Amino acid sequence: MRFGYWLPIFGGWLRNVPAEGMPVSWPYVRDLARDSERLGFDLTLIAELNLNDIKGPRAPSLDCWTLAPAIAAATSTLELMLAVRPNYHAPAPTAKALSTLDVIAPGRISLNVVSSWWQDEAAQYGAPFDVHDARYARTEEWLGVVRRLLREDTVTHSGPLYQLAGTVLEPKPSRLPPVYMGGESPKAKDVIAALADAYVMHGDSPEVIAAKVADLTARRLAAGRPPLQFGVSGYVICRDTEAAARAELARVLDVRSSPEAYASYRDFIEGSQLESPPSLEEYSVSNRGLRSGLVGTPELIIDRLRAYERAGVDLMLLQFSPQRAEMARFSRDVIRRWSA
Repeated sequence: MRFGYWLPIFGGWLRNVPAEGMPVSWPYVRDLARDSERLGFDLTLIAELNLNDIKGPRAPSLDCWTLAPAIAAATSTLELMLAVRPNYHAPAPTAKALSTLDVIAPGRISLNVVSSWWQDEAAQYGAPFDVHDARYARTEEWLGVVRRLLREDTVTHSGPLYQLAGTVLEPKPSRLPPVYMGGESPKAKDVIAALADAYVMHGDSPEVIAAKVADLTARRLAAGRPPLQFGVSGYVICRDTEAAARAELARVLDVRSSPEAYASYRDFIEGSQLESPPSLEEYSVSNRGLRSGLVGTPELIIDRLRAYERAGVDLMLLQFSPQRAEMARFSRDVIRRWSA
């Protein structure tokens, strides 16, 4: 199993805690990324939202595609999973950016292709917004064009959304960036089975995740594609005692009046087709991270991670608060024991 983490480009992960000691600044994310390699983390996911979905739309957040080359140059082993939403990025310039990033960080770039759900953000930023299944149709065409550009000498394409006339893209990357995708609707799962290299899931119990792994494995086999990798999101509260972990959990779930932080909740629920929508309390932490159950002593967390490994999970995408201190604790108390 590999350990990854969400880069804190939003200033934290808790909608109930205004200040988490995680500044939206270059020195902070740079030093965090450098530290993470030493601490034993394999990958960071750099999310892409132009508005801050955690602290409220008027709070600051960093741009994935501006930040990525700087993080690539500041690190040496970390895989950078860049979130990309096709309605915000034309395929040819995106492929060009990917080939350049591979020059900076050879073999360390991957993609998290996201079929965008936030309608108000799209309206504010002048991006097209497709209804649910049409988003995945855009993703299919967009990803097909990007992959052709990264491997073919010349690309001509005439499709419903994109047209290219004899496009040349050089240099080619050292490898095609692996594609991670998520989604819970039938259409999403069909697209993932056909096109993705890995399926990344919101937090849920190992039993629920095992069923999803089995489902996507069967779909993948039917599509005649190589086996998928599987990742799960989780929010970690690691403490020396159960009581201390539960006290921190109570603080995290203390839902107070915060219209700014919860402004996107209705858009998220209405714009997605979720198998199990989060409650308002669960939404206090992003990506249903608390459902992963990574709350407790190091021994309990290691047992839980073993259960995910048995369920077929290859990657844990983790969130922490405050991030630097808690990642260091997780490295000391969990990763070192895991590897021993």
